[in-house]
Amino acid sequence: MITGIGLDITELQRVRRLDKKSPKFRERVLTDRELAEYALLSEKRKTEFLAGRFAAKEAFAKANGTGIGKACSFQDIEIRKDSNGKPGIYFQQLETGLVSITHTKEYAAAQVLLQSN
Repeated sequence: MITGIGLDITELQRVRRLDKKSPKFRERVLTDRELAEYALLSEKRKTEFLAGRFAAKEAFAKANGTGIGKACSFQDIEIRKDSNGKPGIYFQQLETGLVSITHTKEYAAAQVLLQSN
């Protein structure tokens, strides 16, 4: 049964500007595991990665019905890839739903679908 659906879109230029201004933005949005993956990327991919993770986490918070705040922080949500590169969404270390992330030249977008057994 579908229990929530969320969608978010973010501008790459805005994320690039925030990331260059201060590493605190990426440290607030990305978990330690995601930061390690981010560090290995080219400058262009870093912006896409960060914007995609930001959009996915915002979409999750919308699908979850909580928004980002006390009940659900960016650090509670992690996007992990399986061996084929397919992203999965984990909330407080538990796999919780399906996520799709896409990029264009100017935007990153993500959709999250939460389901119960």
